[in-house]
Amino acid sequence: MIEINRIYNENCLDTMARIKDNFIDLTVTSPPYDNLRTYNGYSFDFKNIAKELYRVTKEGGVVVWIVNDATINGSETGTSFKQALFFKECGFNLHDTMIWEKTGAGAIGSNLCYWQNFEYMFVFSKGRPKSINLIEDRKNKEVGEITTSGSRGKDGISKGKRKIISKPFGKRFNLWKVSGSTHKIHKATFPEKLVKDHILSWSNEGDIIYDPFIGSGTTAKIAYLLNRKWIGSEISLEYTEIAKNRIKEAKNKLELF
Repeated sequence: MIEINRIYNENCLDTMARIKDNFIDLTVTSPPYDNLRTYNGYSFDFKNIAKELYRVTKEGGVVVWIVNDATINGSETGTSFKQALFFKECGFNLHDTMIWEKTGAGAIGSNLCYWQNFEYMFVFSKGRPKSINLIEDRKNKEVGEITTSGSRGKDGISKGKRKIISKPFGKRFNLWKVSGSTHKIHKATFPEKLVKDHILSWSNEGDIIYDPFIGSGTTAKIAYLLNRKWIGSEISLEYTEIAKNRIKEAKNKLELF
């Protein structure tokens, strides 16, 4: 059996081997993809991890997989898309393909192409997501009763006008502009806001959140602060200790209020 609210210093496959079927509500993670992200030299067995994630995810559960591609010998690897297709082979639905635009972060690339400043955020679901709490913080230009064009038929002809009520704020687009991580200890940390917004979007209080590559503990920390249960796996002892300290600090700060 597995303990809740604990980081396991081991390969995530060993952790998931002890997790029963249909147990995890949400996974939020960013794996060590291509040669862009390394965790003290460790590599990972992607296909078996994807299969295990499908097994341990509840019906209606979600996996948020944040990745990018390296450019090798003048060509992007396409690893991200290959992984997305394999998740579908495992049985997941590709619920949404999202983009994380890194504001305030240095771009990468060469003078032969446009500077790259984003990562893919694939949102996979095991069936229809059971928790969909879409964030509505996009300011609408027009508020109130608005007349807009209707949808078009297969012949391209508009189905006419319709009136809608526009609220002050609408749901976000699937391109999220979030500042890159400023955590100095772990070079591959993703921003707390990014993790927070995904946890809010695809889970509810009391749900179990998992991160198979928990690194410095961002997913566990945010899950704790949002009143979710959590489990983490981290093969590096160094990062495991960093993660435990971050969670301990978060608990101590919360107890002060």
